[in-house]
Amino acid sequence: MIQIADIREWREHNVVDADGKKIGTLESVYVDTASDEPSFATVTVGLPTRHRLVFVPLGGAQVGPGYLKVAFAKSLVKNAPAIDTDGVLPAEQEPDVFAHYQLEYLPGAGGERRLARR
Repeated sequence: MIQIADIREWREHNVVDADGKKIGTLESVYVDTASDEPSFATVTVGLPTRHRLVFVPLGGAQVGPGYLKVAFAKSLVKNAPAIDTDGVLPAEQEPDVFAHYQLEYLPGAGGERRLARR
């Protein structure tokens, strides 16, 4: 697993898919609130005048010289739930992020959020 301290150093580096195709640049890391381990990243994608942040899971991700390689295809990531570059993921949209990648979503025992930006 990629450590949180390590992944923070990769902000603004390229994010590529399993085939090495560039998806965008790493914007931030979201941790799982139950484990405090890196869980998702947001990636800046889009045209220079219309950037947005898409979510991608960090499970199976690898770091390389100047890039972060995720385990998902570019087309899947580009179609993932997104927020504005200055936006925040609403709690009620968290399940959509997990569902997009066919991952199970379980809120905290008290109904708290599953993802927290670090």
